[in-house]
Amino acid sequence: MSPTLISRRDVFRQMAQRSYVTWPAYDSTPLYDRTSLAGLESDIRTVSETWLTHGMNNSVEEFVCALPLAYFRFSAHDRYVGSTSYRMDTLFRLFVLKELHGWEHETALVDYLGTRPELCEQLGLETIPDQSTLWRSWHERFTPDFRETVETAARTILIKAQNAGIGVPREPTRKLRYHGNESGESDPDDQTTLEQAEKITDHVSRVVSPAFSLDPGDGCEIHENAYWDLQTYLGLRERLAANEGARSFAYESTRDRTLLGHAHREQIRDLSVSETREMYRQAVNRLLSEVAETEEFFRAGIVAIDITEADPFTGDRTGHEDEIIGTKEKTDEYAYQWATVQLVGNAVPIVLDARPVQKGESRLEIVKDLLNSAKEMVHVDNVLMDREFDSQHVLEMLSQRGLSYVVPKRMQTSEKAQANRLLQHGQDRYETDRKLHLGKNEWHETTLIYRRKENSEHDDHRQYSVFMTNRGSGFLTEYGYRWEIESGYKSIKRFMAATTSKDFGLRFFYFAFACLLYSIWRAVDLLVQVELIGEYEHSPIVTADNTLTLLKKETGIG
Repeated sequence: MSPTLISRRDVFRQMAQRSYVTWPAYDSTPLYDRTSLAGLESDIRTVSETWLTHGMNNSVEEFVCALPLAYFRFSAHDRYVGSTSYRMDTLFRLFVLKELHGWEHETALVDYLGTRPELCEQLGLETIPDQSTLWRSWHERFTPDFRETVETAARTILIKAQNAGIGVPREPTRKLRYHGNESGESDPDDQTTLEQAEKITDHVSRVVSPAFSLDPGDGCEIHENAYWDLQTYLGLRERLAANEGARSFAYESTRDRTLLGHAHREQIRDLSVSETREMYRQAVNRLLSEVAETEEFFRAGIVAIDITEADPFTGDRTGHEDEIIGTKEKTDEYAYQWATVQLVGNAVPIVLDARPVQKGESRLEIVKDLLNSAKEMVHVDNVLMDREFDSQHVLEMLSQRGLSYVVPKRMQTSEKAQANRLLQHGQDRYETDRKLHLGKNEWHETTLIYRRKENSEHDDHRQYSVFMTNRGSGFLTEYGYRWEIESGYKSIKRFMAATTSKDFGLRFFYFAFACLLYSIWRAVDLLVQVELIGEYEHSPIVTADNTLTLLKKETGIG
């Protein structure tokens, strides 16, 4: 079915309603302009994903004809001078069609167009170009980078269509291509792994970086990239603060001009929490688009929601009592707290979103917020949470959304008594239904599962853990995936810059940027494994230090 005015409007309305998507890309960051091929590739990825999942748009050829290109300046990639018979945007569409079908020679495209006058009309062709015209256009008129963009665009469209269940002319290549990749080793050595990781880190960083943007002001002679390069550099070594890091950065960087630590902090402090979160979601969405183009990425699955805290705060928190709150263990210490939602299970463990936790916020509010973000990016089936989220209202909200959950329950008097009875009878496992009171004579129905711990040091009810789930005991094994979020927090904190500032926005930005570095690491590892081994094993073959070292090169250091 051909796209209609209504279906077009629906597509772009959906894109406009996504907080982490800005189209066209050149309007979202100074790193792109109207001639940027990386920006064009990003736009094709963004529009095709929404377009091809719309029920009324079910043809890749229709998409190629309707793809908005009027804003893009093709002239920067046109090696011809003077008048020509065919415009660059028209030729771009023609060669994307050729790549979609996988035709090796231009003759096949000419023959195909000759039998489809309606398609020619949609493409705006008054006459069909002959084979020699097309050959010259590809080999002589297009720049090499522009030819590569044509190939990338076609591959993206095929994969997005296949993911949406739409018929495609040929099977897309799910293995990403990087320049100079000639390795065919099935069991790569460390050097091969690092070489491939370097290529992929370079590619991923170029994809992700444009999501972060600043407004340094008119007349600023320091490129915006320097801010993100410095922030990455601060994550290269543990407990490195901005002032010390900026001095080292100025010494080690190949940049002509770098910035001072106080200037860096001032720019970051100008970002609100909502602005940081929006940039973060844009970056992660771009990262997901990269890994989603491999068969090994499991887009549907399990997410874990959790809260972590910074190191205990020992200074004067006067005026910051709503931000520097108590610890999760209810000690007499105070700390900043951050909540995240992360992919776990068979998926690559990318942190989808992060947010601060402030005094007075309910766990229901936090879970709703993070879950709404996650569901805009991936399909969610199951939610895992720690026992601090064992609120009946949280569980009811998840059930109403059709989601399964596994949450450990804090033992009250009745659970302790039941656990002691199980202990007396030597029973390792027990399952029972329970109604949790929601108020106003409303109840949430859940299942309580008692499970005996192995090699417990206790001789009472503490030998047992109690879990709540709305999908039966079979889902209990999935709770083991939660360990990934705890181990992930250790790496994330390793990537954080040090600061003594009480500025809430600055503190949160440091945490969010560390989450991004962690997610880049895990995405790079997935792509390296797919490229070298052909499959994804959860245990990384690229270490966090490897990735940070490669990102260090990206900052122009070393």
